[in-house]
Order: sequence, then C-alpha cells, then structure tokens
Amino acid sequence: MTGKAAILGLKNDQIKITFLRENAVYICQLFLFNKQIHKSYKMKNRISLLGIIAVVAMIGFVFTACGGNDGNTGNIPGYIEMVQIPAGTLTWTSTTMTLSAFKMGKYEVTQEQYLEVMGVNPSYFSSAFAAGEIQSKRPVEQVTWFDAVEFCNKLSTKEGLTPVYTITGRTPATGYPITAATVTATWTNNGYRLPTEAQWEYACRASGTTTDWTFGNDQNQLINYAWYYANSNDKTHQVGKKSANAWGLHDMHGNAWEWCWDWYGILPTSNQTDYKGAGSGTDRVLRGGSWYSSEEGTRSASRFYYYPGYWLNYFGFRVVRH
Repeated sequence: MTGKAAILGLKNDQIKITFLRENAVYICQLFLFNKQIHKSYKMKNRISLLGIIAVVAMIGFVFTACGGNDGNTGNIPGYIEMVQIPAGTLTWTSTTMTLSAFKMGKYEVTQEQYLEVMGVNPSYFSSAFAAGEIQSKRPVEQVTWFDAVEFCNKLSTKEGLTPVYTITGRTPATGYPITAATVTATWTNNGYRLPTEAQWEYACRASGTTTDWTFGNDQNQLINYAWYYANSNDKTHQVGKKSANAWGLHDMHGNAWEWCWDWYGILPTSNQTDYKGAGSGTDRVLRGGSWYSSEEGTRSASRFYYYPGYWLNYFGFRVVRH
C-alpha cells in the first residue's frame, strides 16, 4: 500500500469497517448496514460492541498493512515521515546533475526514532530541552557515519525492506559507536539509506532555487528557517519547529549537520546522472549546517566533511529511499 492513507475494508451483510491512517493517527469508520442505519465513529468515541469486536480482531493486521512499505512507518515513534522528491536537475557550477525521483525524510532522525531502532541514544543533548519542546524529538547527534549507515539497514529490516548496505569488518564487532567498517551499497534495493550529496542539495534547494538559502538571499529571514549560532542558545531543538522549504522539508538549514553517502572530493566537471560521489576518499560529506554554524555554514551550497568514524554533538542525519 502506498501514500499517507492505507485502507482496509471488512464487509458483510451488516458491517463495513475502514481504517485510515493520516499522520500516524488511525481512524476507524464503522458503518452498520441495517436498512436505514448508517453511523460513523472515530475510535476514540463510543462504538458498538460489534464494532469493538471487529476492531480488536483486525487491529494487528491493519497496523502491519498500514505501516508497511510505503515509507511512513507506523511502528517507529512518530514514524519516519517521507516526502516525495520529484525528478529534476541540479546545477553545480557549470555541471548539470540529473536526479531520479526519490523520497526523503521530512525531518532529521530524532532521538526517539534512533533509540527505537538502535537501542541506544548517543546524543549529547539528552536533557535541558527548550521550553515548549519535546526532548525525544530533538535530532539525534553524536553519531558516526557508520552508525547512520547501520541505522538505515536496521530500519529497513524493521520495515520489511531490503537493506541497501553491506557492512563488513565492523569495529567494534558489537556496540556503538562504530568507528570503522567496509561499506558497499546495492542501489537497486528498496531500503533506507543516506542521501547522496547531490540529492541532499537538490532537495534543499527545492524547485530549482539558486539563492544562498532555499528561501532566498535575505539573511534576516534565516531565523525563520534555521537553528544556528544566533538563535540556538548553543543546543539542538525539536525538529520541525522552523519553517519548511518549498517541498515540505524542515531543518535543511541548521540544527544538525547531516551525513551524506559521498566521499568528500572535488565536484565533477562533466554532467552526471544520479551522481554518487567520488569512488574513494578519507572523509565523508556533511551538509546543512548546525546549531553551532554561522550563517555562511547553513547555506544550501555549504559543504563540510569529517572522518566517518568520528562523532560530534552537531552530527546527525536524515534518510532517503526509492
């Protein structure tokens, strides 16, 4: 089943039950067919005994069906809400990058999501959250690139998808942080993965913008879109509190630097299709800036890089998939 709403109908001479999911909220519509009787209820309201029995009988199956392979995972806290990114092109200097359509996480991966999948929360900012915010919905940080890759595989397995990455030579053999490993990717697999650098900037710019930030060149507007050194109070903040870009992605500027797949290197000088970065290197790319960054560091084109086995309290990530 695909899309935000998955529908399952159960019907006989007297009852039809439909389950809808919208933003991880399940609604039960109960229709009793007895000539002139036709009633609809939300699950939180009182329903008939017949409706209760049917709901109980079907609930496990429905949650599995609705939370399956559509990228909106129902069994992860808040689930990984994905945004469909259309195919298009990105211009890097004089080079044109052609990109196929893909889905990208609407938000950076949160601490609660990471804990659910990995069993640990490595975040430095695990307390002292800002007033009006929710601690568990701050972005996870202090993750290595290898940690982020393993998260993608574990989330894929949890959701019944085929993992993209093969990880060998893991150091340590168990536990976290992972400081070294050999990682290869099977790009045709349908699981979660890190965005390529080209995918990240293309999604950040949204609708082909060429300005410093997704919203334009007016630095005074940055405070509406990003947590950075001028307004972060030296800490991360709950994801989604700042305005989204034109494609509905939040925190593409600031909050936490986001690991990308690519080795850091010189950008290509010839046109590319679905470019996946240099073939080798010593550092991996991060994009987007963080709570610690200057205005310059949060620009759509700003690049950062670090050894993939290191972690800092401003290194996070978001996921993509087909």
